[in-house]
Amino acid sequence: MRGTKMENCLFTVAFGLLMLGGCLARVVTVSPGPLIRVEGQPVSIRCDVNDYGGPREQDFEWMMSRDTNGQRIKIISTFDASYSHPSLSKRVASGDISVVRLLDNEVELKIAEVKALDAGFYWCQTPSTDSVISGNYEAQVQLTVIPNTLKVSPQTPPSVVPEGSDLTLSCNVTRELTHPTYLSVTWSVKRGATSEDILIFGPQGDVVAGPKFARRYADGGIRLVPGKNGLFELVISRVTSSDEGIYECNGTEWTHEKAGKWIKIVESTREMGTVSVTPTGQSLSVKASSSSSPSSAALLLSPGNTLTLLCSVAADNLPALALEVTWLADGRDIITMERSGVVVSNASSSGVQGKRGQASLERTGAGEYRLAVRGVSGEDAGVYACRIRAFIEKGGRSAGGGGRWHMAAEKTSSPLTVKVSQIKPSFTLTLEPILNAQMTAEPTELACHVTNITHLPLGGRLGVSWEHTTLPGIGDDPQASHHIGSLDGHGNLLPGAMYSDRLKSGALSLTRVQPNTFKLRFLRTQEIDMGQYVCTVSAWSVNSQGDLVKAAEHQSSPQTVQWVTKRPSLNVVAKHIREASVGGATFEMSCTVATENLGEVGYSVLIQSQDSLESSVRTIMTLSPDNVLQHGGATDPNRRDSLVLTKSGPTEFRFRLAGVQLSDRGYYWCDITAWTKQQPGQAWTRSTSAESNKIKIDFQENGPSFSIAIQSDVSSVYPWETAKMECSLSVSGSSPKTDDLAYEVRWLFTRLRGGETTIQVASVDRFGVLRREARNSSSDISIERKDTHTYMLNIHGTQDSDSGEYHCIATPWYLSASTGAWTQAGELTSPRIFLTVRFAVWESLKLPLLYGVSASIGVGLFSLVLGLVCAQCCCRNTTHTPRSRNKLMDLEMD
Repeated sequence: MRGTKMENCLFTVAFGLLMLGGCLARVVTVSPGPLIRVEGQPVSIRCDVNDYGGPREQDFEWMMSRDTNGQRIKIISTFDASYSHPSLSKRVASGDISVVRLLDNEVELKIAEVKALDAGFYWCQTPSTDSVISGNYEAQVQLTVIPNTLKVSPQTPPSVVPEGSDLTLSCNVTRELTHPTYLSVTWSVKRGATSEDILIFGPQGDVVAGPKFARRYADGGIRLVPGKNGLFELVISRVTSSDEGIYECNGTEWTHEKAGKWIKIVESTREMGTVSVTPTGQSLSVKASSSSSPSSAALLLSPGNTLTLLCSVAADNLPALALEVTWLADGRDIITMERSGVVVSNASSSGVQGKRGQASLERTGAGEYRLAVRGVSGEDAGVYACRIRAFIEKGGRSAGGGGRWHMAAEKTSSPLTVKVSQIKPSFTLTLEPILNAQMTAEPTELACHVTNITHLPLGGRLGVSWEHTTLPGIGDDPQASHHIGSLDGHGNLLPGAMYSDRLKSGALSLTRVQPNTFKLRFLRTQEIDMGQYVCTVSAWSVNSQGDLVKAAEHQSSPQTVQWVTKRPSLNVVAKHIREASVGGATFEMSCTVATENLGEVGYSVLIQSQDSLESSVRTIMTLSPDNVLQHGGATDPNRRDSLVLTKSGPTEFRFRLAGVQLSDRGYYWCDITAWTKQQPGQAWTRSTSAESNKIKIDFQENGPSFSIAIQSDVSSVYPWETAKMECSLSVSGSSPKTDDLAYEVRWLFTRLRGGETTIQVASVDRFGVLRREARNSSSDISIERKDTHTYMLNIHGTQDSDSGEYHCIATPWYLSASTGAWTQAGELTSPRIFLTVRFAVWESLKLPLLYGVSASIGVGLFSLVLGLVCAQCCCRNTTHTPRSRNKLMDLEMD
């Protein structure tokens, strides 16, 4: 019976260990196979172990066999340096075969140059460190080694390619197919030390363009042409100078493993050759000519004739070019035929309609373009040239639209001189002042008179243009000339950029008061307007098409506008209107402004004060030039109805303070700034400012006097007890009634540990509103008002962080009998008292001691019961009946 019980106990232990070991089952895995590699290339096989027992860092052993059931050959071990088979020891020593630990549970077997005899089955084995044998301790993968049959044979491209033509790159990539492997072909170009991939084809049959060639491939500028027997061709359309470089072809052989990964097993790169691109500009030529005159002679026309010029273009790769043809006159574009064939006329680019004759441009043949200008006038005379811009389309045309264009070259022909015979009108100009400004903001008027007009054709008209040159030292750009505005032959007003706003608002005007008199008028002349003025009068005639064209132009002598500038000055005087001699009275003062050299201005007013001549300045109220009133930061919001600031006259301002208090005593004055406007509707500009004399509010009131004290029943408490501190105030002198007295009380705490820092813990205002501040303590704060003059601070549930100094600050308020207004007395600060929160040793130790004793008794009783149970199960002797003393009976029984 004893044996049976022992077996039961052993069975229970074994079952428990089996269940514990069942949670972990060692798993050894290697790279999924079979692996196909090329002879002479590096090979790496990974192996890892998971769900194992023992130390975190595991050891590994590698073995191989030529076939599945053949003898295993030891390769290498992570813990035994002498593990390798003698046939492999030299390769291991040389590093051709090595094992690299990647993680505690992962290694990698590496063969630098795999050989054909390395083909076979490889085992990765991990010695057991588990308490229970479970799972697998080795894993197998097959390695197949194939010979290197990859061949890359590129064809040499042409060394020189004209810009805009196509470049074909041919490359033959083959291999002997003995196992399921795949090929990819990559074309790249090398410029200097950097190489860029152009296109990659394979191994899955997909095509990937390099980052810098992706858009060009999408446009069709790069295309792949697969051929037979491993021939692949890459065609680059319409090459440019950016396509120059050394081209290379790369062939790569791949294998696709079970895990879904593509593995590169061998590659070969061959240089195809260097390609240079001949720029279009080397062969592009442009010639301008006239059918009626040699190109070297000047072409003379009469007004109303037609001008005909030819532009001839030649280039080696002319069919591959898209041409933009532009005719220029005196360096300005007059007409352009875009590369799409659209003709754009720029004859009115100067801003004057009908300035030149009507121009047309047409293509008469390959590289031949004809310019025709009908109804020429004097404005059509000048130097003509033909400009050609040659464009090459970068890439082909995609299905969704056109490709991208690159300007390959630009050339301009030799100039041709064109003259138009005509008699220009003549006249005399006189510029004189009508009104001279003597100071800023006064009007100025100038008149430009045209006399002695001759040869003005029938229907001719006059126009005028005004220019202004600033005086040195005035403005940001001294001696700069600015266009004010002009009146063209039709009488249209064309304002200058700087004067457009002033002309629109009416502050500045340009008028024609008589057929031969023009006027310039400034409504309010500014300092920036001083300087020299000229008027330029132009004569306009009607051409054969009925359009006005400029026939002649003359400029007047300059006229100077200037006056002696005087600095503006501002003086402010403050005086009493009503003087406050007692509290509750009304204080009123006025500030009067006197100015010189300012003209029409607006004023802003600041009412400022200070308690003494050495104290800081406070702003009470402000009044803007637009009469917008605002209160300053020093104004009590409850007293804003008692403050008044008004403009009582054109240069006078009044400030009134009703119900003065003791806190209002001090000095008061006005700070006034003069502002001007350059013209109506614009923003105010600061001119000058000044402060007035200071007026003092000074009165005495014998109010009550106050004192403060603080006390506490105890100076030390234990944690979680309540500490009480009493802040009491007393009043003497002319004591007000209880209802006419209130206090603002604040309690402050100074922590002495870790540096003295004083914080406010709670406060109560004179209306009885309590405010508690955030604290770094779990205790609670309350304030109790025992009577009118006594405030109690209670700290409930004190903590060690509440130890430190406490004091209170009180501000009395009383209702003045003379003024009937609430008056604030001076701030009172009490002495400091120290509060200590003691540390209770027994209270902190009794619970841990009680828990320890209880745990010890429990463990002892459990051990006693466990011993008795084990003795009953395993250690009790088997009972038997003793033999009888009677020998005969014993023998008989035997």
